[in-house]
Amino acid sequence: MAIKQIDSKYYVSEQIQVTDLDDIKAQGIRSVICNRPDGEAEDQPTHVEIETKAKSLGLEFRYIPIDRGMINEEQVQAFNSTFTELPHPVLGFCRSGMRSTSLWALANAQNMELDDIMTKASAAGYDMTPMSERIKNHGKVPVEKPDITHDIVIVGGGAAGIAVASSLLKRRSNLDIAIIEPADKHYYQPGFTMVGGGIFEAKQTVKTMAHLIPNNVKWIKAAVAAFDPEHNALILEGCRVLGYKQLIVCPGLKLNWAGIEGLEETLGKNGVTSNYRFDLAPYTWQLVQELQSGKALFTQPPMPIKCAGAPQKAMYLSSDHWHKQGLINNIDVSFFNAGPALFGVKEYIPALMEYVKKYKAKLNFGHNLVKIDGANKKAWFRKVNENGEDEIIEENFDMIHVCPPQQAPDFIRASKLVDASGWVDVDQDTLRHKTYENIYALGDVTNAPNAKTAAAARKQAPIVAHNLLNYLDAKNEPALYDGYGSCPLTVERGKIVLAEFGYGGKLLPSFPKWFIDGQKPTRLAWFLKEILLPPIYWKGMLKGHEWLVKPKPVKR
Repeated sequence: MAIKQIDSKYYVSEQIQVTDLDDIKAQGIRSVICNRPDGEAEDQPTHVEIETKAKSLGLEFRYIPIDRGMINEEQVQAFNSTFTELPHPVLGFCRSGMRSTSLWALANAQNMELDDIMTKASAAGYDMTPMSERIKNHGKVPVEKPDITHDIVIVGGGAAGIAVASSLLKRRSNLDIAIIEPADKHYYQPGFTMVGGGIFEAKQTVKTMAHLIPNNVKWIKAAVAAFDPEHNALILEGCRVLGYKQLIVCPGLKLNWAGIEGLEETLGKNGVTSNYRFDLAPYTWQLVQELQSGKALFTQPPMPIKCAGAPQKAMYLSSDHWHKQGLINNIDVSFFNAGPALFGVKEYIPALMEYVKKYKAKLNFGHNLVKIDGANKKAWFRKVNENGEDEIIEENFDMIHVCPPQQAPDFIRASKLVDASGWVDVDQDTLRHKTYENIYALGDVTNAPNAKTAAAARKQAPIVAHNLLNYLDAKNEPALYDGYGSCPLTVERGKIVLAEFGYGGKLLPSFPKWFIDGQKPTRLAWFLKEILLPPIYWKGMLKGHEWLVKPKPVKR
């Protein structure tokens, strides 16, 4: 830990440890402000641990957590008022000290000259250049003067984002498009289940983002911090302002691992795994191969989730291996589903139940995983009993496959774009935002009542591309989305129940029944999943090819 002086009243540092506080006090510091949210790193002490030690030494302590990328005006005001009331000198800390320095700079934007702020911060080793315009604007983000503007901005470089960019360019090759995506890698998420079942290698499900984003699309490698739809602007990390004429929102969803107590600490060890993460899917297959007897639990949280069939796919493929190895009678397989039924479309349940019986799996509906202790191999589920009261059920396990609760990303939930549940509020037919006419959304982040699957994004991408250009051309011939989604349920190695459906559970099969009967397990559906769908994804969907999903405009 190295304490750096900003001025006589304020010092900053990188992450401190509890054991640093004695030295901090010895250096004359009288108050400490923590600006780093708990849980950013595994070796990071909580703010409560630091606060307890600080108070035992007579130091004042305050907690003003700042997520990386954006400091809002309320946080600046909170820092300013807190700093004023605390005894000086004050030490602010975060991961590197940048957030703590930025808060100080913005809090002093109205009473100090820009050069003075920049000089003091620079002397401590922090460059405030990226937020100089905001400092000059008295701490407010200057959304009226974007640093750069693009005609079409796409938030998210996942399946939906790259597909819709490619579909736009197929229609109009000279469009000015930018994709905002901070990640370096792009994952074929439908393949994770196959990795967890020992069919695919993990390396088959990942490519570099640079390899996939179309050449004539500008890649802005940054995270979005906030939206300002009234000014047609986005605020990026570092307070850069990006303007747009048309906006497409498709950042996917957030896997809320922290939503289950104890889960983050034990993931990837102690028999705790999940096919919902690239690095954990191989561990699933490892556990399946190693388990000879005992209890195997598979969980599913409340809806909505990405690919609602994935939690039970893991159960089927694992059980199929145990069955073929002659171990299924030695392993107690249980499925704990927070929902009321095995699958949301009743027509597919009979075929699935045949495999539930084959693998002797126990179904537990209305059970939501709330806590896990990996070291002691225990899991706790909340259920509502016959009296309508919450009841906690404890279960032991030797292996547990967890599907985490899911929600829209935090920067989406905090925006003006969402409904009361925190999802981007769109017209379910056109995928246009209900309030802002130059904003569209697709993929997992919308509140359209469709299954959140890659197949849904594949159908939505050309529809959004068509509708956005239709709007720009002042035409009234939109293409309508029917809610199509597909869930290839891998009931055993070599057979799949191909569930295809739309809004309201309406069956929407892509093939005639004589070719692939979606309500029965078939080898043709497995061939489609294993052999055809990966190249269709990489070389078709992400390249703007719209096989079987070309939109059909409707005149209005």
